[in-house]
Amino acid sequence: MSRLIYWTILVAGGPTAFRARNAEDLLPTLKQLQRRQPDAVLKWFEGGRIWNSPEEAQAERVRARREARTRGRDWRPGGTHSDPRARPKIPRAIKRRTLARRFGWKKANETDDAGGAAPRPPRGHFQGGPRVRRPRESPGSKKGPKRR
Repeated sequence: MSRLIYWTILVAGGPTAFRARNAEDLLPTLKQLQRRQPDAVLKWFEGGRIWNSPEEAQAERVRARREARTRGRDWRPGGTHSDPRARPKIPRAIKRRTLARRFGWKKANETDDAGGAAPRPPRGHFQGGPRVRRPRESPGSKKGPKRR
């Protein structure tokens, strides 16, 4: 018996632990329950829902499949067959111009309109003196682990 497709007994609109693949297996239990609780009914459980019969569940499944296969022109907003999640196609120059305005980017040689900070010196010209190279340790120096 599949755990997700079975006959079950409902009492007062709520489920019980009585389940079986065949309805005939539950009929004696249903008759006994109906003596004390007249609202006990036998229902079919499939696809996470309660049905009156397996045929009703199958008819709904067939209808849902047929509906999913046939889509009209209005299945997307506006009836156009373009992806609504697609990103807009904006030329690179316009994109960069809007980002520069939004974040206040300026070119390296531009200054503020109010005569702000002076431009930076061009790259590649090192302002300090020449680099000093340190000599390597000689093989006989006392630094590092002892060698045997």
